[in-house]
Amino acid sequence: MKILVTGAKGFVGKNLIAQLKNKGYNDILEFGRESDYSLLDEYTKECEFVFHLAGVNRPKEEQEFMDGNFGFTSELLELLKKYDNKSPVLITSSTQAEKDNPYGRSKKAGEDLLFTYSKETGAKALVYRLPNLFGKWCRPNYNSAVATFCHNIARDLEIQVNDPNTELTLCYIDNVVEEFLRALEGIETKDGDFCSVPIFYKIKLGELADKIFAFRKNRDTLVMPSLESEFDKALYGTFLSYLEEDNFSYRLKKNVDNRGWLAEFIKSKSMGQIFISKTKPGITRGNHWHHTKVEKFLVIQGEAVIKFRKIGTEEVLEYEVNGEIPEVVDIPVGYTHSIVNTGEEDVITLFWACEIFDTEKPDTYFLEV
Repeated sequence: MKILVTGAKGFVGKNLIAQLKNKGYNDILEFGRESDYSLLDEYTKECEFVFHLAGVNRPKEEQEFMDGNFGFTSELLELLKKYDNKSPVLITSSTQAEKDNPYGRSKKAGEDLLFTYSKETGAKALVYRLPNLFGKWCRPNYNSAVATFCHNIARDLEIQVNDPNTELTLCYIDNVVEEFLRALEGIETKDGDFCSVPIFYKIKLGELADKIFAFRKNRDTLVMPSLESEFDKALYGTFLSYLEEDNFSYRLKKNVDNRGWLAEFIKSKSMGQIFISKTKPGITRGNHWHHTKVEKFLVIQGEAVIKFRKIGTEEVLEYEVNGEIPEVVDIPVGYTHSIVNTGEEDVITLFWACEIFDTEKPDTYFLEV
């Protein structure tokens, strides 16, 4: 299938084309602002489906709204009509089309034009009134609060929140693209005369800013905010896409002593924490027990023995582990335990604990195994 995508270099266009290629659609006719206009004549003759994503939303002059959102749509449809090409046409409109402002009026005019064209030619019209979108590759400091907040907060720049109680309706770009692919297959989500993306989120501006600030603080505190909701996962992925390219990494604090070193990696209020250690040959770590805190040990390099002794008993249990055979050892409560490097190389161990270490309530009692 030959698929024409206008606005191919824009936020939605780039994400859509990337996923079309992932799905095996390789005959994509890309048309953007910098394209030779004669290509549009050729593409409208050949295409079998049209994603009309081109538009104007932040022009220098008000008239550019109508020129870009109505005028170009008119030219596109006239070319399709010229070649009697009745391919389905999907157009991205905006919820602003319901409002009486220059941008809204221009989008409404584009919608009406497509509906009229559909009635005249019989071509399928798919009009999506989209709310605010967010995701990777969206231009910051333009018309997206999410993109601007992510970009600025990732760089420790100021953001402006005029009214924290302002409610936003947001759609994640992956959900938009997923819906567009359904439309390509003829199973679009209908909402009366219009089509819609069924998954969207509502959030207040102040709450949005707080979430993104928490993502930024994770690099300092290691505390990972909850990613239980699909929105939070999408927002966190979006935030990371705005990191500066020379700032993808950050160093952990190494606590070094004669045994080796230990560093905390990730902390979570709901899932505890993960840390990593390097232990020198012949060295023992641990020799303590917990009332409530449970842990998991995973040796990923070297050879070690993990020892247990139930409090109040004499029997010592031993588990031999090594980095070549990934084996997780659970640390039950009420057992004093230790890990001994029994090999000739450093032992590297990943540890998980069910709670973040609290110096005021460590639940850790030292006792030789």
